[in-house]
Amino acid sequence: METRAHSSTGFHPRYYMSQKPTLTDYLQLHFIVLIWGFTAILGKLLAPLDSSAVVLYRTLLAVLGLLIVLMVRKQSLRVAPVDRWRLLATGAIIALHWTLFFLATRIANVSVCLAGMATSSLWASVLEPLLLRRRIRPIEVLLGMVMMAGLYLIFRFEFDKVVGLAVAVFSAMLSSLFTIINSRFAQRYNALVISLYEMSGAFLGSAVFVGALIAVDTTASVTTLIPQTGFQWLWLSLLSFICTVYAYTVGIQLLRKFSPYMAVLTVNLEPVYGILLAVLIFGNAERMTTGFYIGTLIILVAVLAYPFLNKEPKTTTPTGGDLEIDLN
Repeated sequence: METRAHSSTGFHPRYYMSQKPTLTDYLQLHFIVLIWGFTAILGKLLAPLDSSAVVLYRTLLAVLGLLIVLMVRKQSLRVAPVDRWRLLATGAIIALHWTLFFLATRIANVSVCLAGMATSSLWASVLEPLLLRRRIRPIEVLLGMVMMAGLYLIFRFEFDKVVGLAVAVFSAMLSSLFTIINSRFAQRYNALVISLYEMSGAFLGSAVFVGALIAVDTTASVTTLIPQTGFQWLWLSLLSFICTVYAYTVGIQLLRKFSPYMAVLTVNLEPVYGILLAVLIFGNAERMTTGFYIGTLIILVAVLAYPFLNKEPKTTTPTGGDLEIDLN
């Protein structure tokens, strides 16, 4: 949870629409989005493993998986030295994003976490003008106000989960931040090469977070730092190899057939798939008040309406879900 012309997709335009998509391609795209919606569920299933430790193992395994993919493709890993450090630093932001993302599922639940993450479009509309020096678009201000109304409803009816929602919203801000950063890198380097360096930076960043946890939290135990069961290793493997390496590799191939518009529109369904899966898997623990679902629906309508209402020429695409280079 884990990639939204800011290029949220993180891919160079030359990759788009070189082939016409088939029904199988559409189904595969929705399957990838379903996988990304499943990441929050895996984060909750990995409890009591600390969220920073989850990211540590996820990124370590993802780096190994990406190295194998790149070796098979015989892809050069060369990047400019200054960009190498920038990519590693961006990876540290990704590590914080994922740590907070998984933490939100523990503090509140999966549904609240995904509702908060749906605000990434709102953050993109705020951060893009600041970082890319473009003018603010009235439609983004309007849709931002609509999203705030949706958030208000969730806060009002799920006040006991307000901390978890706030953590998820901040995680969404970080998601939009590194997506905008990646829009520059994606014009110069292969997307999988970018991912390799950023996953390496995320691994180093999460290692720092785990070290800080050990130093600060005297109650931290082996069970919160090291996977203890076969199921935990299974969930980590799914999170790393399926939800990250596989989904991102296939995502790149699919974006050669789909326009950024269609891809991002589909990826914005991630919270819907994730919330439905959470209810099916966790039952009553994920059943929320009517106000929550109305608020979430308002946010999703605003996100899905953006591509239809934004009539200005695009140098970027609207934010949405894990189609970013973060593999979220």
